[in-house]
Amino acid sequence: MTTNAQEVFENKFPKLSKEFPLKEFQKKVINQIIDKGSTLAIMPTGGGKSLIYWVAAKALEGTCLVISPLIALIDEQAEKLKAEDFEVLTIHSGIASSEQMKQLKKFAKGESNPDFIFASPERMATDGFFEYCISLQKNKIKLVVIDEIHCISQWGFDFRPFYKHIPNFLDSVFLDKLPIILGLTATINPKELIDITTDFKIPKSSILKDNVLLRFDINLKVEKLSNEDEKEERLWELIDSHSNEKILVYLYRKYKNRGVEDLCEIANQKHLKALSFHGDMSSAERQKIISEFRDGETNLVFATNAFGMGIDIPNIRAVIHFMIPESIEQYYQEIGRSGRDGKGATAYILYSNKNIQVRKTHYIDKSFPKAGEVKELFKRATNNEIGKKTLQYFAEEELQSVLPYFLNCRVITIEGKGFTGLKIFKINSNSILKSIIDSSRTGMIIPVLLKPEFLKYTCKDFFNIAYKALVDDEATLAKNFDKCLIIEAKEKDLTDAQLETIINETANKREYKHNLLDYLVYLLDNFDDSTSLHQEIGKYLGVNKHLLNKIHKTENEIWVRSKSEVIIANILYRENINFQYEEKLYYNDRQWKEPDFTIRHNGKVWYWEHLGLLGNERYDENWQEKKLTYKNLGVLDQVITTKESAVLSSQVNDLIKIIKMT
Repeated sequence: MTTNAQEVFENKFPKLSKEFPLKEFQKKVINQIIDKGSTLAIMPTGGGKSLIYWVAAKALEGTCLVISPLIALIDEQAEKLKAEDFEVLTIHSGIASSEQMKQLKKFAKGESNPDFIFASPERMATDGFFEYCISLQKNKIKLVVIDEIHCISQWGFDFRPFYKHIPNFLDSVFLDKLPIILGLTATINPKELIDITTDFKIPKSSILKDNVLLRFDINLKVEKLSNEDEKEERLWELIDSHSNEKILVYLYRKYKNRGVEDLCEIANQKHLKALSFHGDMSSAERQKIISEFRDGETNLVFATNAFGMGIDIPNIRAVIHFMIPESIEQYYQEIGRSGRDGKGATAYILYSNKNIQVRKTHYIDKSFPKAGEVKELFKRATNNEIGKKTLQYFAEEELQSVLPYFLNCRVITIEGKGFTGLKIFKINSNSILKSIIDSSRTGMIIPVLLKPEFLKYTCKDFFNIAYKALVDDEATLAKNFDKCLIIEAKEKDLTDAQLETIINETANKREYKHNLLDYLVYLLDNFDDSTSLHQEIGKYLGVNKHLLNKIHKTENEIWVRSKSEVIIANILYRENINFQYEEKLYYNDRQWKEPDFTIRHNGKVWYWEHLGLLGNERYDENWQEKKLTYKNLGVLDQVITTKESAVLSSQVNDLIKIIKMT
């Protein structure tokens, strides 16, 4: 097995590796996966997440299962991998059920060996046939990738109940021998981190955070306004000022006054050719809007946060928040949709005191069920009867959000993922499945499960008998599965203690989300400038204090501390000089200095210091201390320096001539 990220990249992706190099953080994550196993990688939007798992998967030499939240993103990744001559299996609702079954059967029988399998979290939660087929070839799967892994945490703004089923899926398929897990996300808070590392058994030592989590190339603008009329007037002014650029306007209301649809209609009345985007639209409708926005057929989209993860349109130049997000994470992820081509962008946030209150009372508070709603949803799930029930979980959005509470207090358990009736099967031979079907007049699953002759089977065993018959061609389907969960209610009614536990849990989450919003508002109310707001967000996200002043981006996409260092880095890059910025130079086991640039050329190492603040007493003292370290290490003759000057470029070019001649 090849065990070096760069070698794998060059060997397995020869065309790509000639076009551009792996970034240092990408190499770091890939090498850790190879050497140490399961890893959580936190990196900025547009940071090259997909290439990490592409290369890691090929290094591990097996099938890679990728769990991704969006059909559009799955299809985009599949296309790119097929273009690199890899075999890809995609399973999602945009593919005919008969084709999905055909491809899964081929994989289950070992007739196909895909390099990558893509599926959604919904598939893990509800599709027992998918789970069965994966389990038959589980030894081939060496890496499981969970994209946007922060969605598993109920503490985050973007919690998706289906993500919560992924650990159960993995335990069910792989039992006690999990493959390597790679979690990928852009923003995460401490509570989300605890959920993720616990649910996926990722050690804290295996959390890698990119040094460059902040997007200083996005110019942040904060405007607090007195009322909604003033705010809307300002919105149209901003849209007009960016009229020849792609603009994304974020709201959190689909309909009604000043919602997505309403403002989009007003924009079109103003002849702005706008489109709306929200979760009530079909996948095909949303994909069409994304394509038109990407291709320039429209340059203005009004959207809820459904326009988010995985949507990669490189040249969005302005993001306008017309309503306040609920947290720093949400705000930073949404502005991260812009400027992904590296050419910068502007992000505006317009808010008022009324917006803050409405966000708390109408959005955060209403996202948690009250006691009466909890009781009603329990009745809907169980009919207030102890025992097994079928739950059309996929179609029950309210139940999706409340089921985790019922599972946490053990009043409901999930027994299996299956289907409601047996009459969909056409039997081709005598089998256990035939005897099961013949024993039932109605063909409904629950009565059959309770028959004395079948009590020896668990619910999962029962469904696997049916799935095995399909894989072995002993049966076919007359119509598609109606995917459902089989649950077991342990109580007829929620006890007072159980209800109190659920209400306390929701109260804690509500208070936590209020606090997240309050902190975002505190930062906005105390806004000084774009750089300081980025830095405050960086502190919140846990960015190392030492890295917060790297605010200028160079041509080779590294971040440096001053504009003068940008000039130096850009000239070095254009001259094909191999350099590292602030690479540690150790002078004992625990201590180091960081030259501004470490240059390796023609077998020699140079340490380049740009003395930008000479004359400052503390700066001068640090420079003398640094020079002494170089002297003690015996490398003082390898140190070159530049100073602040109107002719800095000329200084740099002269020094490069010396480096090349040596």
